[in-house]
Amino acid sequence: MQAFTTHTGLVVPMDRPNVDTDSIIPKQFLKSIRRSGFGPYLFDSWRYADDGGEADQDCSGRPLRKDFVLNLPRYAGASILLARENFGCGSSREHAVWALDDFGIRCVIAPGFAEIFFSNCGKNGLLAVVLPDAEVGKLFEEVAAAPGYRLDVNLAAQTVTTPAGRVIPFHIDPALKERLLNGMDDIGKTLRQADAIRTYERRRAADAPWLFPDAV
Repeated sequence: MQAFTTHTGLVVPMDRPNVDTDSIIPKQFLKSIRRSGFGPYLFDSWRYADDGGEADQDCSGRPLRKDFVLNLPRYAGASILLARENFGCGSSREHAVWALDDFGIRCVIAPGFAEIFFSNCGKNGLLAVVLPDAEVGKLFEEVAAAPGYRLDVNLAAQTVTTPAGRVIPFHIDPALKERLLNGMDDIGKTLRQADAIRTYERRRAADAPWLFPDAV
């Protein structure tokens, strides 16, 4: 997966609490297990004015809801999503993170996240930053007041820096931080122990050859 070290990006505000995963990526798009191609369907029912898309549909000609935040020209190209509490609640679908990532979102900032969604973010290279509610509220005010508002997110330093130079620290689990900095998903983390795994398998095969008939 893509490593996260530092990122400076345009901020798009989603000013509603309890955004669930069915809203992030509706159920009809869960047929695919690929990690790419979900960006056009992100927030499908909020983003488009028709009755809803289908998997593998070309969305380029679909009518847009002009008042939906992701469709506003001032937020075109945004890569940091500012959200309210309990973002990512609902089902555990990993596709929600895939859709955000495929759309171009590299970081989500909120007062809190649903537990499984937060875990899925860390496993797919998307940084979920938890900040105090008061800080998030202030960021919403600043974004609304300043078109082109950008934040600098530094994972190594565990800071978010505003255009005015205000530095906001955030906490992250050290193990999760290491995974994100090094771009390691679960498979990558396991492969770091590849030599030890092979050594164990050889020893186990020698001690109990009847368990490994294909090795004979």
